[in-house]
Amino acid sequence: MRADRLVSLVLLLRRHGRLTADTLARELQVSTRTVLRDIEALSAAGVPVYAERGRHGGFELLPGFRTELTGLNHDEALALLAAGSGRGEQVFGLGSALASAMRKVVDALPESHRTTASDAAQRFLVEPETDLLSRRVVTDEVPGTTMSEVRRAVLAGHKLRIHYAPTGRPPQWRTVDPIGLVTVRDRVYLLATRSGADRTYRLSRVLAAEELPETAERTNRVDLDRIWRERSARFLSDGHLTVLVRVDPARREDLLDTAVAVRAEGPDPDGRLRLELTFQDSRHAEWALWQLGTDAEALTPPSLRTALRDRAAALAARYADPS
Repeated sequence: MRADRLVSLVLLLRRHGRLTADTLARELQVSTRTVLRDIEALSAAGVPVYAERGRHGGFELLPGFRTELTGLNHDEALALLAAGSGRGEQVFGLGSALASAMRKVVDALPESHRTTASDAAQRFLVEPETDLLSRRVVTDEVPGTTMSEVRRAVLAGHKLRIHYAPTGRPPQWRTVDPIGLVTVRDRVYLLATRSGADRTYRLSRVLAAEELPETAERTNRVDLDRIWRERSARFLSDGHLTVLVRVDPARREDLLDTAVAVRAEGPDPDGRLRLELTFQDSRHAEWALWQLGTDAEALTPPSLRTALRDRAAALAARYADPS
């Protein structure tokens, strides 16, 4: 890990010029003393870094020194910079590694492309924290120590012991065989097996994790995309309610925000959209459709239509003219 940090230190000085030890410590997420030791190590290795003392002093590389990385064109670097923007640093707890990689990407560009790509990347915003209606995007919080243990076990192929808290039940320790990690809408899931049975764990509900030395029972090759589709299909068919809805196109997103999943979608003869949606249960479906008033109509199941009609009738009776 120290070698990566030394490279990042050099790239920081290459990009920004003179920097103080405190600034370098913040960027590298280490102590000032560690930075000073790293500077000494670089000097001993022949890297031309020197200290400028005084009020505006700091550390700097001799003019003209740079690391040489090749094979990256302008569009490739721009793609990486854009992918690393926004809240991408939260994915799988690799924030510091992503920051280091982005510095290397910028430094790898030819001089003529470096400024252009950096400026262009500022024109892209990936997954901001709020949408156009100022609704804050909810992101699962996973402690860094938990994420690190889970990630190590997944990559090393070791068994994993987790303290998991399912919804509505007390937390319990369990040992699993990790298969892989999946991130969906800023939620991270651990795909695993337990005693041979498929299990999917939401990482924000993992209170603690411990990588074990035993080898996990899993295949050498894995198709996470296929596994995720299969588990999603099983989840949607297990105790959920499927509803056929006709909705005003202008309210489509409002409806999708409340549904568990979309099974099918197409135009309706009257200009509306016809959607087949999955909800947690009948109460969830009734609540979601009630929010949209006359902009949405449940076509099936009949029990949902009856529940919505009875609710509307009760509301109309409550507000009837007293005279």
